[in-house]
Amino acid sequence: MKRIIGFLAGIAVFLILYFAPIEGLSHEGQTMLALLIMTVIFWATQIVQPGFSAGLFLMLLIVFKVAGPETIFAPWLGPVMWLIIGAYIIANAVASSGLGERIAYSFIIRFVNSYRSIIISIFVLNIILSLFIPHPFPKAFLILSVMKVVMDAAKMCTADRIKVGFTVFAAAPPTSMLFLTGDSSFAPLVSQFAGVEVSWLSWIGYMIVPALVLIILTCLLIFIMFKPKEEVNINKDEIRLKLAGMGKFTSKEIRTVIWLVIAIALWMTDSIHGINVGWITLIIAMGMSLPIIGEVIKPSAWSDVPVATLMFLSAALAISKVGAETGMTDWLFKTILPGSLPASPILIAALIAVIAVVLHLVLGSCIAVMGLVCPAMVGLATSMDISPLIPAFITYTAIYSHYIFPHHNLPILVGSGEDKGGYSAKETIRMGLPLTIVVFIVTCLVEVGWFKVIGLW
Repeated sequence: MKRIIGFLAGIAVFLILYFAPIEGLSHEGQTMLALLIMTVIFWATQIVQPGFSAGLFLMLLIVFKVAGPETIFAPWLGPVMWLIIGAYIIANAVASSGLGERIAYSFIIRFVNSYRSIIISIFVLNIILSLFIPHPFPKAFLILSVMKVVMDAAKMCTADRIKVGFTVFAAAPPTSMLFLTGDSSFAPLVSQFAGVEVSWLSWIGYMIVPALVLIILTCLLIFIMFKPKEEVNINKDEIRLKLAGMGKFTSKEIRTVIWLVIAIALWMTDSIHGINVGWITLIIAMGMSLPIIGEVIKPSAWSDVPVATLMFLSAALAISKVGAETGMTDWLFKTILPGSLPASPILIAALIAVIAVVLHLVLGSCIAVMGLVCPAMVGLATSMDISPLIPAFITYTAIYSHYIFPHHNLPILVGSGEDKGGYSAKETIRMGLPLTIVVFIVTCLVEVGWFKVIGLW
């Protein structure tokens, strides 16, 4: 029933907005507004998988001649979409080669002895693997598979297993924020919407303090909200057997390491050689398939590339591009927002964060909110001689690290369920409510202070 109501409501709102007399907005802008609100309703009510409604939105933009295909699909002419494709393939290589699993087992044998160290190790492994696996989903599932061995070895009760499973996916968002390639399907949007090129190393400079503070506070929240029910004693012999069963480094693992070292070196020096991170990632992914020097990935790796995500991302980027071209974005936020931002940096950050979080709660989509909020805030910031990176980073931090229900955050959503992380909406809400306070602390205080220290603000 919810899907049917959402479908009919979306069509009704489209017709009302399409035929309504709206002053100060071009016909193309009005059509764009009508299609956008309809699509947002489809997304919010989940009438179909978001990729399908995103694809419909893109096609209707062409049918109604809101903009040309060269504008609507402009993101495919840049590196962002290809970065995502390459990232998923590289993630497949790290997982299928066994390299990620070997790293995780080796780390656990050396550093994990208690429940507290299990939780900390999940965050540390997320950070380490973010260098090698440029997407949070495969990284989290790899860590989960290792943690299941640890939990079996410790004979953990069901209640504590749920807490560990939730931690694996709760740690994914904040730890992925440290690197531009931490979540290659989302982080590059900051540069895209701000219109400012951000290198791999400069990203670390901008985000290292906010991300680390968010990681630490999230970890502390886990300790407070999810205390162990029983004492945890880990039998590392089982873990050593697992590691020993993998044998010595295989030739496939060695080739994977070599390609990853090349990738990281090129990512770190992108500001020197001038090749965008997206092109580098795709080249590395394709190189892993070559005979003799590659043979790390197989044709089946293509099945890991999420077409639905690419379609959804195309729609979100089209909202920004087409909205700006038709004047819709400018009209929409002149109508809704004040003509200028507050004078206080903290109030500016608070305004951006509140708008982003509220829209995120309603829409449940990080990418859609980025596409709506960033263009307007970047425009306001530019008019006040504020770096466009500031509202882009604040919006990114606010929505990427925030959730109340599982559908608000994709890493949280994909890990929910008994057959995955073992947790439900109950654990997500329990963590999400106090996490909202942390999000505002990081965006309004930590980021403002750090951006002032590094001279961005």
